[in-house]
Amino acid sequence: MRINGRRKSSNVEDRRGMSKGAIGGGIGGIGIIIAIVFAFLSGGNMGDIFNQVSQLEIQDGSGAEYVPTAEEEELAEFVSVVLADTEDVWQQLFEENGLTYENPTLVLFTDSVQSGCGVAGSAVGPFYCPADHKLYIDLSFYNELRDRFGAPGDFAMAYVVAHEVGHHVQTLLGTSQKVHALNGKVSPAQYNKATVKHELQADYYAGVWANHVQDLGYLEAGDIEEALTAANAIGDDTLQLRARGYVVPDTFTHGTSEQRMRWFKKGFNTGTIEGGDTFNAKQL
Repeated sequence: MRINGRRKSSNVEDRRGMSKGAIGGGIGGIGIIIAIVFAFLSGGNMGDIFNQVSQLEIQDGSGAEYVPTAEEEELAEFVSVVLADTEDVWQQLFEENGLTYENPTLVLFTDSVQSGCGVAGSAVGPFYCPADHKLYIDLSFYNELRDRFGAPGDFAMAYVVAHEVGHHVQTLLGTSQKVHALNGKVSPAQYNKATVKHELQADYYAGVWANHVQDLGYLEAGDIEEALTAANAIGDDTLQLRARGYVVPDTFTHGTSEQRMRWFKKGFNTGTIEGGDTFNAKQL
């Protein structure tokens, strides 16, 4: 994705180096993968999600100045440009539909962070908090995408940001509130199905954003393939197979790899808000 000389968003809050966290309770590698199944790219009730990661403690930083690596600084610039693109695209789309778009804030952090939805460690992955309208990302997740999930490339990270912004769009439109209100009122299996539709719609919105970025001439060869690789890598079925060796569809909360890729591609092909009604779709 081309970013040189382009506008960076002013809605970035840099908290890197302000705290460090420790995950206790013996969560281990498989536990972290399961936590990511619940939390990665999630726009759900983050207070519930954070409870999946036990005994998360925040400690004050050592006082030493945080010095990011050159690669991290490049990533910080990249996600800032991506956020600026989402601002431009969604402001335009909201205006076309007689609505007003409110820009979210992107919070960069290391190790752990205090959000409006509670305390979270890096293990939960990037997330959006509807309580404070902020996206939270530890940039080390780029290495997780590349090394653990086999999804390298800058546009894989762009997809992550665009997906979380998709949850912000859902919050502004009132969709997220309707889904969260079902918690405790329907069976766990029914609620999981609703969250899958919620997540797939955010994937669709990420594709809508990519459609408009392409029209602006910012995409490079292979970018869409990088996003699809990331979507494939973090499907519920793929993650559950890695963690436990089998899948339990009733526990899916984000959708299968095939569903995530298909809804992203649908958003990319249509470029409109209207085409992403996953809740009434005949086929997910």
